[in-house]
Amino acid sequence: MIEGEKTKAVIADTAYDSDGFRHAIEAAGAKAVIPSHPRRTRRLPLDRRLYKLRNRIERCINKLKHFRRIATRYERRAVHFLAMLHLASAMLWMR
Repeated sequence: MIEGEKTKAVIADTAYDSDGFRHAIEAAGAKAVIPSHPRRTRRLPLDRRLYKLRNRIERCINKLKHFRRIATRYERRAVHFLAMLHLASAMLWMR
């Protein structure tokens, strides 16, 4: 899932809290911003400031899904899908 991606941090929810995934993130040279699962015996540190940004990203994606072409992925080519994302983002920004 993160193989080949260059990033400084990976923000995810507790469902992605596994040692294997955390090691893969560290191997990619990124910081894991994942809250510890409640069943984890030892709580791991969490950068709460970065984790709060996850809510903004999820709200943005939810608003983009209101555009039918994006939600159902009508565009066959990635470049056309990206163009629709840009157009929808501009429309949301102008509201």
